[in-house]
Amino acid sequence: MLSFLSIRDVVLIEALDLSFHPGLTALTGETGAGKSILLDSLGLALGERANSGLIRNGAQEARVTASFDVPAAHPVRTLLEEQELPTEKGEPLILRRTVGTDGRSRAWVNDQPVGVGLLRRIAGTLVEIQGQHEQMGLADPSTHRDLLDAFGTPPTIRRKTGTLYRKWRDACTTLALAQQEIAIAAKEEEWLRHTLEELATLSPQPDEENTLAAQRHALQRNERRGEAVAAALAELTPRDRRNSGPAAALRAAGRALHRLLPTPGQDADDADDTFASQQEQAQEALKALDSAEAALAEAESMLSRLAADQEADPRLLEQVEERLFALRAAARKFETSVSDLPDLQHRLKQRLDALETGTARIEELERAAQAARQDFLKAAEELSAQRTKAARKLENAVMAELKPLKLERARFVAELTPLPEAQWGESGLEQVTFLLAANPGQPPGPLGKVASGGELSRLMLAIRLVLAGRSPIGTLIFDEIDSGVGGATAAAIGERLHRLAQDMQILAVTHSPQVAAAADHHLRIGKLVKTGPTQTRAAPLPAPARREEIARMLAGDVVTDAARAAAESLLEKK
Repeated sequence: MLSFLSIRDVVLIEALDLSFHPGLTALTGETGAGKSILLDSLGLALGERANSGLIRNGAQEARVTASFDVPAAHPVRTLLEEQELPTEKGEPLILRRTVGTDGRSRAWVNDQPVGVGLLRRIAGTLVEIQGQHEQMGLADPSTHRDLLDAFGTPPTIRRKTGTLYRKWRDACTTLALAQQEIAIAAKEEEWLRHTLEELATLSPQPDEENTLAAQRHALQRNERRGEAVAAALAELTPRDRRNSGPAAALRAAGRALHRLLPTPGQDADDADDTFASQQEQAQEALKALDSAEAALAEAESMLSRLAADQEADPRLLEQVEERLFALRAAARKFETSVSDLPDLQHRLKQRLDALETGTARIEELERAAQAARQDFLKAAEELSAQRTKAARKLENAVMAELKPLKLERARFVAELTPLPEAQWGESGLEQVTFLLAANPGQPPGPLGKVASGGELSRLMLAIRLVLAGRSPIGTLIFDEIDSGVGGATAAAIGERLHRLAQDMQILAVTHSPQVAAAADHHLRIGKLVKTGPTQTRAAPLPAPARREEIARMLAGDVVTDAARAAAESLLEKK
């Protein structure tokens, strides 16, 4: 419900803050006092059209803030969450709007900037306005189906219809995708077959690239090791006749040194001391050469064994690289990774299989979609039957309320119009429209086009009475619902407004003392004339002042004791 309204610089209002309460609140005042300004201000906060004419003379902008108390389960909270505008539990929902002298307006919800369209959607879940010149709520045909359903169609059949509709649409989507895949596959069948033949020849395996890369690295490493051993071994073996190798050189050196040693039969005394020393050194050198020749032979033997160990299939590295490079070339060709080649082969195989078995698959999906359609139709037709019963019941209930509201000649119709299949949805097969024939012999027409503002407001009151408690709307505003009526009809309007206010907050701008007397709260709108611009003021009335205001409404400018007594009598009847 609307809990607070703050208005700044709107027409004749410089600053006005109003608190509102549950129940029925009457807004009264002399003609021209500014009641319409109050409603225009609220309309601005609710997203209605803005213009610079609303700005008070001398001000730079008009500003209106409306605060609402919203139950935790109210549908507006879902809308707010969808728009990432959640409210804290227990906190009010605050709508704010400004309009500048250039005619541009800005809007906020809980201090978050929003578009005016979203502001209007949010407000549409909170407030309904019925006035002489404009309506917001029941006059909108898009709300009628949900209202009829809330009035008299079982929730179970509505949920079942919605569920089966979604299943039908899902089946249709699956069918359409399958048909699309078949069509695409048919266009590329030749390419599919050629590509699959190429991939089958290649036969890529999962994780094959990593395995081959590791194997290639190991083979390259072994090849480098083998080359090093071979090079070392080559240095120890004769290369040609002129280069007999280190072993032959060691043996030749040994033979040369042997000439320094005494020959058999040579007398050692024949050698001088110097020659004897050289012989000893030659002996040591020969021993070293023998050791070197033995070490060289051992090294050569070790290198030969190492070379034998390093020896591998010379074609193996070449084969591994050829395979690895072939896989990578295929991946580049098909614009994918090597690791994805097996999956690509599988996917292309599925597409070709789908093409080859497509007819049977399509027929199966068509049967499934048709079955889902029949299931939906069965539930939707049951919903239509329930709606038809609810429509007749609603018509009778509304008609029973029309006579006391001086609409006894009117006829209310809840019309169900079948929709073309393209417009079927989770809500069923038909659109619901509330129609009115204001006079006998007149064909029923849209609510906002066949009745005057006062008639339409009274019709809306009758409908709202019948639908009490079945709508999320928390605040209902009537602007001069009593226009053109008085006496018993005005009293009937007041009584029904008071009754409806047990289920929702009602604000009624009224000139009828009977309606004002039926209210739980009373605000008087008036003009304050002093030096400077005239200003509109609004104030809640305590009991004595309220009696005086109702007496003024009864008597006019001169309030008599009889008028006060009549006002007291009206208040006592409440």
